[in-house]
Amino acid sequence: MSKPEIPERVFPKAKDDVASAKQHSLLPQTSDPAYRLAYADQDFLLRDDLRPVRFQLELLKPELLLDESNIGSTFVFYGSARIPAPDKADAILAAATTDTQRTIAERLKAKSHYYEVARELARIASSEAPATEDAKRQFVVCSGGGPSIMEAANRGAVDVGADTIGLNIVLPFEQAPNDYVTPHLSFNFHYFALRKMHFLLRARAVAVFPGGFGTFDEFFELLTLIQTGKMAMLPILLYGREFWERVVNFEALVEEGVVAPQDMDLFHYCETAEEGWAYVQKYYEENREKRWRKGRGDKK
Repeated sequence: MSKPEIPERVFPKAKDDVASAKQHSLLPQTSDPAYRLAYADQDFLLRDDLRPVRFQLELLKPELLLDESNIGSTFVFYGSARIPAPDKADAILAAATTDTQRTIAERLKAKSHYYEVARELARIASSEAPATEDAKRQFVVCSGGGPSIMEAANRGAVDVGADTIGLNIVLPFEQAPNDYVTPHLSFNFHYFALRKMHFLLRARAVAVFPGGFGTFDEFFELLTLIQTGKMAMLPILLYGREFWERVVNFEALVEEGVVAPQDMDLFHYCETAEEGWAYVQKYYEENREKRWRKGRGDKK
C-alpha cells in the first residue's frame, strides 16, 4: 500500500486570493476601494490609523529576511556620509571657492583616512569572524547603506567576498544604497526608530567613526541603552579621539555630575582597524557571559 499524500496546506495562499480577487467582474461593488482585500490595499495600509501595523511590518520584514539568511550577529558601522574617500578628497578641496569652504574641505580631507580604516576593519571582521556551533554567520558587516564611511564598511566586506547589510531610510533628498550592499540584504525604512532597532538587535560590536547629527543620535542612544540597563554591554569602538574630544567634552559631563565616571568605560578609543579588531576579540575572551548595567543607579 502506497503512502498517503498529505497536502501541505488546506487554505489558499494570500497571494492566490489576491490573484482571484482581480478576476472578479467589474461591478459597482467590486470597483469600490472598500471591496479590496485589506492586505492588498495600499491606500488602506497608508492611512494614519494603520501606523501601528506599518511599525510591525518594518520590524518583521528585515527580521525574517535576516533570519532566513542565517545571520546570527552583526558588526555595525556608524559614521559620516560626508567624509570622502582619500582619492576624492583633493577634488573637494579644489572645488572650494571661499575660505570657509577651504577650511571645511581641509578638515574633511584630514579625516578621509578613516574611509580606509573602516574598509580594513570590515575586511578583517568579515574574514576572521568566529564559527559557531549553530552555523550562524557572525559579525556580518552592517551599515546605514549610504556613502562615505557606510560605503567603506560594505566595500570592505565585499573585498573578501562576504555578504554585507545596508539599512537605508527614505529621506527628502535621494539616498540610494551604495554599490557594495548585498542586494538581498539591502533594506529601506520609513521609520528611524525601527531602523535604529534593527541596527542593534543583532549587533555584537559597533564601530563609531566621526560624524554629524545622525552619528551622534545613533551613538548616544546606544550609550543610553547600555547605561540604563536596557541592553547588554558590547564592544563600542570610538574612532578619532581628537575629533570626539574636540566636539564632545565627555570629562565635563562627568565633572558636572550628569554622567558617572564609569560610563567612560562604555567605549574604547581606536585609530587603526587592527587595534579595533584586537579589542573586540579581547572583550569577548574576557567577557564570555553577557554583562548588564544595573541602570540608573550608576553602579556596576
